[in-house]
Amino acid sequence: MSTANRILKIREEINNHNYNYYILDDPIISDSEYDDLLRELEALESEHPEFITAESPTQRIGAAPLTEFGTIQHSIPMQSLANAMNEEELAAFDIRVKKFLDTNSEINYIAEPKLDGIGVELVYINGVFAHGSTRGDGVTGEDITQNLKTIKGIPLKLRDKNTLIPSILEVRGEVFITKNGFNELNLNREAHGENLFANPRNAAAGSLRQLNSNITAQRPLSIYCYQLGLVDNVKFSTHIEFLDALKKWGIPVNPYIEQINGSDGIVQYHQKMEKLRNNLPYEIDGTVYKVNSFAQQETLGERSRSPRWAIAGKFKAQQVTTIIENIDVQVGRTGAITPVARLKPVQVGGVTVTNATLHNQDEIDRKDIRIGDTVLIERAGDVIPKIVKVIIEKRPPNTKKYQISNICPVCGHIVYRSEDEAVLRCQNLSCPAQIKGRIEHFVSRNALDVDGFGGKLVEQLVDKNILSSVDQIFKLKYNVLSNLERMADKSANNILSSIAESKNTTFARFVYGLGIRNVGEHIAKVLEKHFKANIQNFMDSQCDELDNIFEIGPIVSEGIVQFWKDDANRKVVISCINNGVKIVGQETSQTAQKLAGKIFVLTGGMESLTRTKAKEIIEKFGGRASGSVSSKTDYLIAGTGGGSKLKKAQQLGVNILSEEEFLAMIEK
Repeated sequence: MSTANRILKIREEINNHNYNYYILDDPIISDSEYDDLLRELEALESEHPEFITAESPTQRIGAAPLTEFGTIQHSIPMQSLANAMNEEELAAFDIRVKKFLDTNSEINYIAEPKLDGIGVELVYINGVFAHGSTRGDGVTGEDITQNLKTIKGIPLKLRDKNTLIPSILEVRGEVFITKNGFNELNLNREAHGENLFANPRNAAAGSLRQLNSNITAQRPLSIYCYQLGLVDNVKFSTHIEFLDALKKWGIPVNPYIEQINGSDGIVQYHQKMEKLRNNLPYEIDGTVYKVNSFAQQETLGERSRSPRWAIAGKFKAQQVTTIIENIDVQVGRTGAITPVARLKPVQVGGVTVTNATLHNQDEIDRKDIRIGDTVLIERAGDVIPKIVKVIIEKRPPNTKKYQISNICPVCGHIVYRSEDEAVLRCQNLSCPAQIKGRIEHFVSRNALDVDGFGGKLVEQLVDKNILSSVDQIFKLKYNVLSNLERMADKSANNILSSIAESKNTTFARFVYGLGIRNVGEHIAKVLEKHFKANIQNFMDSQCDELDNIFEIGPIVSEGIVQFWKDDANRKVVISCINNGVKIVGQETSQTAQKLAGKIFVLTGGMESLTRTKAKEIIEKFGGRASGSVSSKTDYLIAGTGGGSKLKKAQQLGVNILSEEEFLAMIEK
């Protein structure tokens, strides 16, 4: 296959995958496989720039920074909508429409969620994305073409399979950021010392108005389109026909859009969406209703600023002001210390709110939150709302800055804050506030692996004061277990047998089960290589020794040292050993070290092995599994669809093994 044909084939594959992902919500490849395709296309276009076109998926990555935005005039003005503030006003809209149309028949409407984002217009010339703009003043908007190109949901070329492509198509939509995307964006900004965005809408607006589109490309922007502007050589009789065409062309349309009839349909849809509001992955602040028939829309016409054939129904306010009456701290199951504001009860979006999370000390300091303050709170899908800002003008005199105590409010142990996070934590293994979570983790499959020791059993044992620390698992007796609810004799015996089997465990499993902050399965295995089976040496280790272990950084080492500074944690471990736990280290036989020092990378799909199992085998024989190919890589294990990792390994001269060759190596 020629290079030009390969480029065209990859582009078609990527566009099809975008259609499956953004339109059908049914991806058929993994994110990593998608990334491999895109990287292959980038490499081919880099080698052959003569084949690069404006609609290529590689052109989403951003362009040279602008000095300022240009302007674009909309062919048809982008009008705003009149608002209905309650259900009575929504019903009145239907009455006005029927009166203006002089009909007693029920009107068919298109109902959609009102996204809390930024309105934009996309313009396609002969099916290719030509330019895009903001709503602006409704007549003229800012030219944000390069920024819109970075949004993966926007097709750079319309799909033309069994559909007629207009020579000109102007379509309006809303750019937004999902709730999860917004939270991740702010966490990243916080980690880099940048100012946080107030809400997803502000984040979306700020992202779209970046003069450097490379920055926009890094923001998690999405889009749904919903309105027709100018269109040439394609006719639609209804709005729903237009929306169906958008989906066929590959343009995202909100899946919650419905056809409804009359005022009853309008009110019912509004009520349904208000109930769904907090469960949606993005913010909405109301609903929108449009007369479905374009002929009826034309008859209804427009007022000076808004169409008569559409209206927006607003939801109840989800931001209100109230007073902080007190601040308490709570201890979570992972030991996280979370400050919570106790509020003067207030109605927010139909719910009485009495608490709001303050997250951590940094958040309290940043917003300067104090007891007695009047605050603006927001309920945006969270069980516990958050404080948006303090109303400084209403602050009472003589208030004091709030500081979280360095003592755990539940167990009285010193709390600890690592360098990599803003959260204070209690690391006491026996802290009553977190004991259930610690026990569930300790007996989990990748830790001590106690079969039958599920969450419901843990709940009973802790609530009945039978267990208060993980070491007491090994002291459980038959008569105690058999007397629990829904615990038959056989089940009690099976659990005791599983506990007995779990006493013979590895250093890595035992250390992972302790739940030391930042010590996951992999780090536990790294520690096992160093300390072998000597848990005492591990308890006595200091930062200097730990920092010198390959893959152990200062954050991990500091967390380990802090964990062992608590005598209660040492006593729990010693008690486990005194009650029969035997800890063995990693195999040190000649066979087990056959792959010592060798670095492996896996790519593509495996048939007889999962990636997890392959990594376990590599580590068992002393090797190390890495996620990326470099000059230090010894072997690449290539399954089906190797992609860019395979290509890079070939360029670097890395030994490439098939799955069968790898298994044969292990067999030897």
